Amino acid sequence: MQSELTLTREPIDEAAWLARRAMAREMGAAVCFSGVVRGTEGGEAIAAIEYEACERMARHQIELLFQRMEERWPVQSVRMAHRLGRVGAGETALWVEVIAPHRQEAFAACQFIIDEMKRAVPIWKKPLAVSKPPTFCL
Repeated sequence: MQSELTLTREPIDEAAWLARRAMAREMGAAVCFSGVVRGTEGGEAIAAIEYEACERMARHQIELLFQRMEERWPVQSVRMAHRLGRVGAGETALWVEVIAPHRQEAFAACQFIIDEMKRAVPIWKKPLAVSKPPTFCL
């Protein structure tokens, strides 16, 4: 199985990732997931999320998840990009692509990698509130 992992402070260019897709002839499914920062968190309006990570450990844990995924499904490749730093509402924070022979395997493997990443990988998020203009009293 091929894998690619990018942790970046730059915006994720999904079109560029898609343009670099390579599928073997026997593969019939490519599942892509874009995790976009919502404008609310816990019912409160937010402007962005600040993502922090212990990058070395995050990379190690994600690589272990890729290995577990390979043991469970006949996946040709998995590619992942995760933003770090400030990610504004409406921007992509996570992009994942899984290529497999059939859609069932591709969807299951993609769901697995996202769920397990959120559970086990040391990437933390801090919602940043919407700035409110100062209130002046007269």
